[in-house]
Amino acid sequence: MSGGLFPIVMSAPSGGGKSTIARLLLDRRVDVGYSVSCTTRAPRPGERNGRDYHFLSPHEFDTKVSDAEFAEWAEVHGNRYGTLRSAVREVLEQGKHVMLDIDVQGARQVTAAFPESVTIFIVPPSVEVLVSRLLGRNSDSAESLALRLQNARTELLEAARYQYVVENDDLESAVQRVSAILDVESTRVERMPALGDQVVGVIDRLFDGLQQRG
Repeated sequence: MSGGLFPIVMSAPSGGGKSTIARLLLDRRVDVGYSVSCTTRAPRPGERNGRDYHFLSPHEFDTKVSDAEFAEWAEVHGNRYGTLRSAVREVLEQGKHVMLDIDVQGARQVTAAFPESVTIFIVPPSVEVLVSRLLGRNSDSAESLALRLQNARTELLEAARYQYVVENDDLESAVQRVSAILDVESTRVERMPALGDQVVGVIDRLFDGLQQRG
């Protein structure tokens, strides 16, 4: 894996807006790629297999679990979701940070598998806003909505485990704050194992230039 690159683990309660933020960052930043997750749930209207998710049967999902192909997987809202280790490595090998839009259970597993990950939790500005966003999802049944509201409290309590918390009070501001986090993390010295060699190379070239001038 190239130095300075890392998985971006972004989580939020349902309706927190993490998927929208992730999509905008992918549109705007050439240094960010997306790892498509696997799920056993049915596609929603407009979703495509291989673009939004890899839609798997329960048997297909079980096989990948048995073969230890997932960096993380969990059951969320009655369905299973997972991130393939190979998918994460593929994006990193392309010279890009890899965006992981995953739940709090999966986040703990990914950070264990990829300790260099940057973890960001997206919170809504208020409970009222969160409920309003969930009610706006006409694709969710009443039972599904009730389950998501029940899980939201548990998910919000996980925010303290993350390195960064970003309030999604205004979408554009939230996107800019997350983008700024990526810029700062990309320049941390510990993410650049070859930095010492680079500095030595600059010094050597400097002295070579001075000797040639002399």
